[in-house]
Amino acid sequence: MTPAEFYQRDRRLHPPALTPDYKTSVARSPRLSMISLENTASEITGPTFGHGDIDPIDNDLIKNYAQTGDPIGERVIVHGRVLDENARAVPNTLVEIWQANAGGRYRHKKDSYLAPIDPNFGGCGRTLTDENGFYFFRTVKPGAYPWRNWVNNWRPAHIHVSVFGTAFCQRLITQLYFEGDPLIAQCPIVHTIPDPDAIEQLIARLDMNASIPLDCIAYKFDIVLRGRRSTLFENRLEGN
Repeated sequence: MTPAEFYQRDRRLHPPALTPDYKTSVARSPRLSMISLENTASEITGPTFGHGDIDPIDNDLIKNYAQTGDPIGERVIVHGRVLDENARAVPNTLVEIWQANAGGRYRHKKDSYLAPIDPNFGGCGRTLTDENGFYFFRTVKPGAYPWRNWVNNWRPAHIHVSVFGTAFCQRLITQLYFEGDPLIAQCPIVHTIPDPDAIEQLIARLDMNASIPLDCIAYKFDIVLRGRRSTLFENRLEGN
């Protein structure tokens, strides 16, 4: 049976390419309309990743780069589920994150922010969702940092997230923010998103039930990917 295509993206939820208040978009945005292409077999069937590609502590950013001790900062757990648009779990899919350290600095040679590099924090992690689509990371909460947009813009604390899904054209790259951060409402990048509900979907919620007493605060962040087209067969969704 030929695999079905994925749902078309709802562009009303996504930022327009050109948003002048986010100055970088002026140089980077295309000036012509995007072309919509049909999915090919290679785009709707791969890539795939196995547990052999993941180290047991790849999802523990407190330990996976530590040299002489634990990194400095507020210890947090980020957890949730990866789902498709039909609310079905996406199992065994690769989730990757990268972030600044607790001072707001990335371990990158072009990051010149005055906050110090933490020798025990690499800022990258990855994991596979389980059979029910669940994932989790242990890390330190990233710090806010200034950026050269306007005179005094600061990025809210955020973690970059990449999810491969079940196929290349389902891949999602996004950012998660933390509930209660006042800088979210001030961020020009966040302001490019036209739908307030879409902004809410980027905010990880405090989850005290998943927190570890005297250790880590937890935040819950569910990720929804594009689902597969379903064909109605008589009175039921075939294959669902």
